[in-house]
Amino acid sequence: MHLSAIVTIVAILLYVYVGLQVAAAHNTYGVKLPATSGHPDFDRMFRIQMNMLEWMPIFIPLLWLCAFYVSDALAALIGLVWIGGRVMYFVGYREAAEKRLIGFQIQTGACALLLVLALGGILWRMTNG
Repeated sequence: MHLSAIVTIVAILLYVYVGLQVAAAHNTYGVKLPATSGHPDFDRMFRIQMNMLEWMPIFIPLLWLCAFYVSDALAALIGLVWIGGRVMYFVGYREAAEKRLIGFQIQTGACALLLVLALGGILWRMTNG
C-alpha cells in the first residue's frame, strides 16, 4: 500500500498548494478576509479550492478501498490520473470557468473507476473468500 500512500500525500500537497494560491489571491485581488468573493478571478480561485475540498472525501476513501481490495499499484495509477485531472482543472479554471471541464471530467472518471473497482473487489472477496 506504499504507492497509494505516496499518492495520498501528493494529493494532500496539491490541496495545500491550492490553498496557498487562494491565500495569495486574497491579496492580489484585494478581497479582505473573511470575504470569500468579490473579484471574478478570486472567485474562480476560491471555487478551485472548494471543489477540491468537496472531492477529497470521495477520492481518498475510494483510493484506499481500491488499493486494499484490488491492487495498490492500480489504485495509485488511477490516483495519479485523478491528481492530473485536478491540476488540469486548476490551470483551466484559473483562466476561465469554461476551461475547467476537461480536468473535471478526468478526475470524475478516475473516481468512478476507483468506485467500480473497489466495489467489484469487495463483492469478489465476499463471494470468493
